[in-house]
Amino acid sequence: MTVERYELAPGYRISRMLRGGWQLAGGHGPVDQMRAIDDMAAFVDQGITTFDCADIYTGVEEMIGVFRAQAGEERRRRLKVHTKFVPDLGHLHQVDRVYVERVIDRSLRRLRTDRLDLVQFHWWDYAVPGWQETAAWLVHLQKAGKIHLLGGTNFDRNHSAALIDAGMPLVSMQSQYSLLDSRVEKGLVSLCEGSGMKLLCYGTLAGGFLSEHWLGRSEPDGFENRSLIKYKLIIDDVGGWELFQALLQRLKAVADRHGVAIGNVATRWVLDRPQVAGVIVGSRYADHLADNLRTFSFELDQDDHRAIDEILAQRRTLEGDCFDLERDRDGRHGRIMKYDLSRAT
Repeated sequence: MTVERYELAPGYRISRMLRGGWQLAGGHGPVDQMRAIDDMAAFVDQGITTFDCADIYTGVEEMIGVFRAQAGEERRRRLKVHTKFVPDLGHLHQVDRVYVERVIDRSLRRLRTDRLDLVQFHWWDYAVPGWQETAAWLVHLQKAGKIHLLGGTNFDRNHSAALIDAGMPLVSMQSQYSLLDSRVEKGLVSLCEGSGMKLLCYGTLAGGFLSEHWLGRSEPDGFENRSLIKYKLIIDDVGGWELFQALLQRLKAVADRHGVAIGNVATRWVLDRPQVAGVIVGSRYADHLADNLRTFSFELDQDDHRAIDEILAQRRTLEGDCFDLERDRDGRHGRIMKYDLSRAT
């Protein structure tokens, strides 16, 4: 199976499935760092040549940096690494040009490179001034040669447009997008159509809920990690457990037609949406790599889409624009977020 590729910017091609690094940060259980580093070669060799990480993912930039240093020239040439610039909520008022450059220089050291492939900018609270100035400082570092491309993370339609209008050359916006969460369709997709910006999507499998593991199971009342809590709230908001089970049953029928798994169908569905450049699939090791690659072994036809749309028509739309629920620190979604992870000062 050949992993599809996408030209995100002139001369800059990525794999349409990106290896996500969040699970390597330890939030989903212990991480065998040497095994994780060794397994990175399997992803690159199988065509998943684009890795996604962040300055706030503890230890992940360093692990990728070790892999890059150990990899042969051919693997290094193929590898693209996307990181993020995410100043802590408690430090937003302190962000200045020196702060921005210090964090970018730290990512350069950790990733063992002279230029970052793509830096994705995130700002926790729009009410705190400085996000446009911070964007301008990132553009300055791009012009200085420390950053190749700039993107965003979790900006909504209006604030993304403001960044573009202010001169930030956003090639991508990383947003949550799945069969359960369609908030990007409220305005961000149309902005992409007009600006040339593309979507890099996370949450495509809803933390693993969109899989056979949950098919036919009774509604749970407790979870082992924060990711499952997060996506269960989304299931509740879009229609509840009964509708979720109906969706899984429909996805299973489609998956069986093609000889693949529910997760492959859920991922393929997002890849087929307008303006989507790629999806980010999290994993600690390469155990499920072969299963993930099956996403590129089939196509969804009109009958498949009609069957899925029949269930999606019963779905309630999540409130607000992209990441609005998560920004509300007093709300159900915002209360489980962690806002201060960068340890930049």
